[in-house]
Amino acid sequence: MSPPVAVFTDLDELDPAPGVDLLTEAGFEVRIADGPDPDSIVRAAADAVALLVGYAAVDAALLDRLPAVRILATLSAGYDHIDTEAARARGIWVCNLPDAATEDVAVHAFASALALVRRLPQADAVVRGGGWNQDFTEVPRRASELTLGLVGLGRIGSRVADLAAPVFGTVAGYDPRGRTDHPAHVRQLDLDRLIETSDVLSLHLPLTDSTRGLIGRAELARMPHGAVLVNVSRGGLVDHTALLEALDGGRLAGAALDVLPQEPPAPDDPLRTHPRLLLSPHSAFLSDASLRAYVERPAANVVSWHRTGRPLTPVTEGVPA
Repeated sequence: MSPPVAVFTDLDELDPAPGVDLLTEAGFEVRIADGPDPDSIVRAAADAVALLVGYAAVDAALLDRLPAVRILATLSAGYDHIDTEAARARGIWVCNLPDAATEDVAVHAFASALALVRRLPQADAVVRGGGWNQDFTEVPRRASELTLGLVGLGRIGSRVADLAAPVFGTVAGYDPRGRTDHPAHVRQLDLDRLIETSDVLSLHLPLTDSTRGLIGRAELARMPHGAVLVNVSRGGLVDHTALLEALDGGRLAGAALDVLPQEPPAPDDPLRTHPRLLLSPHSAFLSDASLRAYVERPAANVVSWHRTGRPLTPVTEGVPA
């Protein structure tokens, strides 16, 4: 009897070795697709029962070409690139990676917030431009007199809350899922009130139909004058045209973006060069520990499904193995 087949659809420069070892020890034949396009995936996975998916889009049309697939394990916390309804209709499990980089993303968001509050990008530009103290006209506000607002209080948002508690005067939050296990020091507000009172607004939500464009022109207009925005979640949460308008108009003092609506952005995208944007290349997750986890834990999901009939972190229910 042939061993079950598991396929990594795309790795985005990750070293698959730790995940390959786990799957091989569990009896799988492991393959790696030549590319993330549907034809490349089908060539590698025509007989696969498991797909380990980086950023490749998995839709109904692709699943129709892969009738043996029974589980989709993402190499990310987000799973908006997976057609979960199509998977559910075919009895396919979908599982994500909710906590591989919780600490890394939280620290990145917190560091970004502090950099914006302290006006570090502007200070850096002054020195690099040949200036010094007298040329730095920005006057930072004291963090202990500011409110940090967290939109989303899951693992990452709650970790940011813990990091921020000794530094910011108030840590407030809104969670659309109504979670109650957030840190006790977080002041609960509704979304409108959070937007209106947060000097730093940090986004920690998945991208769904209900969260797409959550921070648009109307929301940005209600933020306090001189506030800053941090987004380490998904680019689609923010209307970036409206964000540039808010920066240019002076409503916002700055924004830190680890995620953009198009990745990578076009060379002439104004987001690349705006002086009040602090940018990173979708790297908030990055650490030596997270790189291992991004291939080990999806593999562990597949192995758990194979051995017990259920993955460790399911998003949608499928047919037991």
